[in-house]
Amino acid sequence: MEIVNPNAAILTNYEVMTALKDMKNSKKKYGLRNLATITYETVQYLEDTPCKEQSTAGIIDFLQAMKEFNLTKNECLMMVNDPPSSPLHIQLMIEDSDERLTEEQVTRILEQTAKLRAPAAPAAGTPGTTTTETTGQADS
Repeated sequence: MEIVNPNAAILTNYEVMTALKDMKNSKKKYGLRNLATITYETVQYLEDTPCKEQSTAGIIDFLQAMKEFNLTKNECLMMVNDPPSSPLHIQLMIEDSDERLTEEQVTRILEQTAKLRAPAAPAAGTPGTTTTETTGQADS
């Protein structure tokens, strides 16, 4: 086997999980005996990571917001796969972050990653929500 282009594509954990779920749900047999086990175990692992709550639109919005910070593709990938929750986490992910980013920029990155981590909230008045959930007050 020859690797033609090792950097042809970089996949997020969300994309890997989606591809594996699609592969698992397809009826096509791949002829590999242990593939089902590997697929199952990988999906189980990924469902315990932040990618379970992510969406394609959320990732695209996050990456668009990150363009202003001049981050590398790998830094963005790390933040999508493991959204930072503190300035220290950002320092560990972004090389020379103390020189490249101001405290205000770090705060804005943390705000964007909080949006990426948070599951999409249902719209007010959708089935399954109660008045308490939508207005914050109980019915009298």
